[in-house]
Amino acid sequence: MEFIDLKSQQALIREDLERRIKTVLDHGRYILGPEVAELEERLADYVGVKHCIGASSGTDTLLIALMALGVGPGDEVITVPYTWISTAEMIAILGAKPVFVDIDEKTWNMDAQRVEAAITERTKAIMPVGIYGQTADMKAINKIAARNGNLPVIEDAAQSFGANHHGKKSCALSTIGSTSFFPSKPLGCYGDGGALFTNDDNLAQLMRQVRVHGQERKHHHPVLGINGRLDSIQAAIVLSKLELFDDEVAKRQSVANTYNEKLNRPEIVLPHVDANNTSVYAQYTILAGNRDALQTSLADSGVPSVPYYAVPLHLQPVFSELGHSPGDFPVTEKVASQCLSLPMNPYLSADETDQVCSAISRTF
Repeated sequence: MEFIDLKSQQALIREDLERRIKTVLDHGRYILGPEVAELEERLADYVGVKHCIGASSGTDTLLIALMALGVGPGDEVITVPYTWISTAEMIAILGAKPVFVDIDEKTWNMDAQRVEAAITERTKAIMPVGIYGQTADMKAINKIAARNGNLPVIEDAAQSFGANHHGKKSCALSTIGSTSFFPSKPLGCYGDGGALFTNDDNLAQLMRQVRVHGQERKHHHPVLGINGRLDSIQAAIVLSKLELFDDEVAKRQSVANTYNEKLNRPEIVLPHVDANNTSVYAQYTILAGNRDALQTSLADSGVPSVPYYAVPLHLQPVFSELGHSPGDFPVTEKVASQCLSLPMNPYLSADETDQVCSAISRTF
């Protein structure tokens, strides 16, 4: 059984993929070619914002966003300790301080009620994460940011692209939206890639400069930047996959519905999607008190599973200088110690979901 199945998807679009890749090979504009411009236009329309800026990875999009906002030494950026390391890593790499707030007990996303207490005179931005496929409570977070000096909010939507929050698309919910096209994402390429989204004309221009070494025009670099450009072949691949995306999101929901029905038992906690949200189920993650034993039992039954973020960021040695200890973020630590992601992809068959559910039932 595939934990993430890219082969079934590729079989459906192989002809279109090869046609688009051949076009790139024929025109030879391998970086920021016409496919990148087409993808940016398509994704901006899909999300419902004025600007989309393609970039080299979901990590680089976070860095570009922070640089465009002028984040640097002495600044603080509020985020969560339950996420992939790049979220806090990009804050720290600019010399700023990641300020962690705990996550919500139900959604496992940033607990909006804890944000205001974390704001100081050094706070430069707030960076919520859309973990496992649904957004944080962006509406509440935006209100807090607005009444505290209109702080910019960067939505790390590496896992939630395609989801809705109060009827609006992820990446259209704040000052800047950032997503990833890493192959395992619901909308991914065949390498690294990412995109930024904003309605702010000045920020869009600045982020475009930052992704090409701070260049405004040839031989003119008014700001510091990075090499954060998107390859044309990767853009072509995302364009091809975009044709299937909405259908695949619906199929992910169908798989999640099956899991929700068959795994509803007292020994495990199922993922909770807020009433104002939809999820793209980048992962289907449960909590289990005997997580490690469950993972071993699943492996014995031929079912792959992954405990994502099993060591939260505040306990990572690279962030030891922040001075955190076990117990500082109890919800994060509980989820990190019990989380287990099950196979999730649009092409998971009924037999495969039965195999997963039966293996879990046998364990208990």
